[in-house]
Amino acid sequence: MENFTIDSPKVSVIMGIYNCSTTLAESIDSILAQTYKNWELILCDDNSTDDTYRIAREYAEKYNNIILLRNEKNMGLAATLNRCLEYVSGKYVARMDGDDISLPERFQKQVAFLESNPEYSVVGTGMISFDEKGDIGIKLGIPEPKPTDLAKNNPFMHATIMMRTEVYKALNGYRVTSYTRRTEDIDLWFRFFAAGFKGYNMQEALYKVREDRTAYKRRKFKYYLDAARLLFEGIRLLNLPARYYLFVLKPILSGLTPNFLLKKYHEFRVKKSKMVL
Repeated sequence: MENFTIDSPKVSVIMGIYNCSTTLAESIDSILAQTYKNWELILCDDNSTDDTYRIAREYAEKYNNIILLRNEKNMGLAATLNRCLEYVSGKYVARMDGDDISLPERFQKQVAFLESNPEYSVVGTGMISFDEKGDIGIKLGIPEPKPTDLAKNNPFMHATIMMRTEVYKALNGYRVTSYTRRTEDIDLWFRFFAAGFKGYNMQEALYKVREDRTAYKRRKFKYYLDAARLLFEGIRLLNLPARYYLFVLKPILSGLTPNFLLKKYHEFRVKKSKMVL
């Protein structure tokens, strides 16, 4: 692997943060520990009610390549990331969440890929899920997702991506609507493929995502309906064959599934991911 220097393309890391005071320092430290050194970190606090902003401010005061913004009211992830994008100055934009960890060679390997493969506009990586007891399992994406894959599953693990800045600008960042509030990344990928861009998933886990074992409980049925609406609009946007509209039922059926069955399915996925550790 080529060892990049300060003269290499700048990576702008965008991170929307909200009530993550117990994990934020570890997350930022993983950016500071990157082997690739030409980066800037743009943090936007979405009106947190804990110590998140104070911790972020301490880092911004200490490092001149960390920019800190703050929303006057809670705006949601899409609008928060759009604020970050306004301050981007790098050739590439990388995502990061305030409760996760980027492994040291993440940026180095993603920049190397994009520099060597100009036909791709975004590159994602695999993810290692973990909790307070240690690593749980690994999830890898389809190497080269197609538009038809998007109707079935999320083709890229959002927090792991690095995208060409010009592509983010061409897509006008994230759409802020009531029904994309929790699926802003899926909406981005529908527009990404509709514009003719291509992406790739590295078959290596370079990102650690904090496991939330209760996430399946949190969504109201309204959010499942919103996801179904987005799928319907996206399939129409991509002009996919009629059979793909059947996938619109998937989030609705998930919303109707009892929590104990969702828990069983979640445990099955965790068990399956352990098999590749």
